[in-house]
Parts: sequence; C-alpha cells; structure tokens
Amino acid sequence: MSANEAEAYEAGMALPSEARKRLAIRLLESVEVIDDAAIDGAWTSEIASRIDDIRSGKVKTIPGEQVFADISAERAQRNA
Repeated sequence: MSANEAEAYEAGMALPSEARKRLAIRLLESVEVIDDAAIDGAWTSEIASRIDDIRSGKVKTIPGEQVFADISAERAQRNA
C-alpha cells in the first residue's frame, strides 16, 4: 500500500460508519463495470432452464405452505 493509499484509508476510517459505507460503495462502483444486459441475459437463461426442469418433471415443486411448515418444524426442533 502506498503512502497515499494508507493516508486515504486512515482518513476513511475516521469517518462515521454510514459515511464509510457510502464511500466504499462509491469507490467500488468506480472500478466495477456492470453489464446489465449480460446479467439480464444470464438470469433469463437460468429462469428458462428452471422452467424447463419443472415442465419436464426433472424437478418437483413444493407448495409454499409445506415449505413454511417444514421451516417452522426445523426451528422448533432446533429451539427444543
């Protein structure tokens, strides 16, 4: 870490936590290139694949009520 980086780090650490969080996000966004079209395309492919798996019978769906009941039962068992 260069002297300038160390100074910037120390100055950042002196900020309140919310200000540090905002600064960190801004710094990260300045170096990340977000390709929304690629992300959207990847999600579209994933969703299509999952729908195909359901329609073909490769995977079975579980009713939401059953999922929540199972979670509640697991929680109760853990807390017992």
